[in-house]
Amino acid sequence: MLKHLMRERRTSRRGFLLGASGTAAALVVGFRPTSKPLAAGQAGKVQNPFVTITPDNVVTVVAKHFEMGQGTTTGLPTLVAEELDADWDQVAVEWAPADAKVYNNLHWGEAQGTGGSSAIANSFMQYRQAGAAARDILVRAAAGAWKVPASEVRAEKGRLFHDASGKSASFGEMVEHASGLEAVAEPQLKDPSQFTLIGKRIPRKDTAAKTNGEAIFAMDVRIPDMVTAVLQRPPRFGGKVASFDATEAMKVRGVVDVKSIDSAVVVYASNTWAAIKGRDALSIEWDESAAETRGSEEIFAEYEALAKQPGAVARQDGDVGTALAQASKKVSGTFRFPYLAHAPMEPLNCVIRVDGQSAEVWTGSQFPSMEQGVTATILGLKPEQVKIHTVYAGGSFGRRATPNADYVGEAAMAAKAIDGRSPVHLVWTREDDIKGGFYRPLNLHHVEAGIDDQGQPSAWHQRIVGQSILAGTPFEGFLVKDGIDATSVEGAQNLGYDVPNITVDLHSPKVGIPVLWWRAVGHTHTGYSTEVIIDMLAEAAGQDPVEYRLKQMKNHPRHTGVLQLAAEKANWGSDLPEGWARGVAVHESFNSYVAQVAEVAREDDGSIKVKRIVCAVDCGLVINPDVVVAQMESGIVYGLGTAIRNAVTLDGGEVEQDNFPVYDPLRISEMPEIEVHIVNSTEAPTGVGEPGTPPVAPAVANAIHAAIGKQIFTLPFSESGVEVA
Repeated sequence: MLKHLMRERRTSRRGFLLGASGTAAALVVGFRPTSKPLAAGQAGKVQNPFVTITPDNVVTVVAKHFEMGQGTTTGLPTLVAEELDADWDQVAVEWAPADAKVYNNLHWGEAQGTGGSSAIANSFMQYRQAGAAARDILVRAAAGAWKVPASEVRAEKGRLFHDASGKSASFGEMVEHASGLEAVAEPQLKDPSQFTLIGKRIPRKDTAAKTNGEAIFAMDVRIPDMVTAVLQRPPRFGGKVASFDATEAMKVRGVVDVKSIDSAVVVYASNTWAAIKGRDALSIEWDESAAETRGSEEIFAEYEALAKQPGAVARQDGDVGTALAQASKKVSGTFRFPYLAHAPMEPLNCVIRVDGQSAEVWTGSQFPSMEQGVTATILGLKPEQVKIHTVYAGGSFGRRATPNADYVGEAAMAAKAIDGRSPVHLVWTREDDIKGGFYRPLNLHHVEAGIDDQGQPSAWHQRIVGQSILAGTPFEGFLVKDGIDATSVEGAQNLGYDVPNITVDLHSPKVGIPVLWWRAVGHTHTGYSTEVIIDMLAEAAGQDPVEYRLKQMKNHPRHTGVLQLAAEKANWGSDLPEGWARGVAVHESFNSYVAQVAEVAREDDGSIKVKRIVCAVDCGLVINPDVVVAQMESGIVYGLGTAIRNAVTLDGGEVEQDNFPVYDPLRISEMPEIEVHIVNSTEAPTGVGEPGTPPVAPAVANAIHAAIGKQIFTLPFSESGVEVA
């Protein structure tokens, strides 16, 4: 569990600031007393940075992590409501303002953001303490009002009770009595045996709003006098505007202006369609002297040459060269992984309003600290002069958390270019999104491994070639060490198998294609290569793939736990219909452990049908099982679709894909049956947004090999001649 070293200092007569040095949280507990009659919901609030209780008995939880489908607007309120003993129906949610001193991600230092499957993991104790502090104040307020010992007052489902006298009151009724009380430094937390909400299947807080249309996404935001802006970006990354002619664009009905910013041309219009048609009418000359002009195959050729040379060493145990030379049997594979787009269902967009003294931004804000800072720099403001209004986001998978706040920065530049005379709604089209960069990096792995006379792994050499996501970003200083980008080697550097001789080395070539973390980041390729190779070693040893893994994971009990559970639930080893086969994979990412068993069938036309995926997950203490299941299913669907057929390819530096017909997501008709089983755990909670993705592709690939005898080293499967129906 997170350890909070609490310190205390008085901030006023009516409250304390409870916090800690370093990355620990700040918990401000204060009150807003009034001298006039209370208007429900408007005054007399019990408030701290994470929970507000009003006289109308509404408990509002302030979520420091935004909602992009992963369930934070349910998980974070659950933590507060549990310790507060609130009734779930009285709990509402709002998003935190951009304020990294109060709402920082505790895993990131003084930076506010959502990512790395860290929302619950870094907030678990913080939000529980906020709820417990508020409950303690309300209990003492009731004790004072009723003139009874606080030890005799209990809270339950949004009410306070004194059983001996029969007195009771709602939380809201006690708000005014609480206004003179101070928070305790370390509120008493519940023992897990007392939980009534944590670990239970309670309804999500966002379901109704997303179902009935009340939920507001950035694409829904409308402000008086707002104009829509679309950008024409260069066809090759690194290109710049040499000159442009907007004569024909300005003739399009609804187009109101055209400006050049940075390396793009902006068309402003009264509506999105007019902006797009105006963009189509532009005449632009591009300066591509610094543009990336290589195609995917040319980049792969460079990578293959690098893979023949030693790289920067990420891990080295024992003597791999000698062990390989002495191995009883050896296996090897050269794996090719393409660029991949994030392709969230809601394309990138945001609204900005500036007035010279301040700015307001409405967006699905995954990284408020970066967006606030970038916007301020562009507009010549201080960060505190930029207000971020966080709204729902229709998916992200990492795309909305760029180190340069790219699309928010574009919106700021677009607003500045017209001197802020109108609010601007910057909209990316689907084509802009697919062709616009920030992809999962193209990678090449060469792995060679050997076994001894007993079939045990004796040597493992993995060489990875791929762009660094972190190089040139603010994160480089602490996440790139001795030439090793941690996100390039994660999952290989910390291989979950016991191999006495292992080397992992890395080349990070410079390529002019913008890259970014993509759901599960480096684990999406290292999880594939390692799990295919371990299957090959099991085959070389003549051993069952599950039993073989268990032998090599004897010192990794949580890996073992999910693998055994998945195998049991999948009836591993039992008979299958003719033409069917099973495959397995297990991988740890973001401190969560996931094993998956895939069942595939060979169809009459020679194609493969994925019939069933059985998933077991150990993510520590579970906050809401429904959310865990949903995220495992989501990660499986996302990983399976890209493994089957998705790739972003370059021809002469230009992206060849532009929309879903050629970057085709998995359809509901193609979905296999999915079962998710959760390991019961008392460990601290870890993430579930990303860890379901890495195991699915290797589990299916291993099943395909078992079915038709073909090893798949090039992704997507379609590029290896394997059609999955």
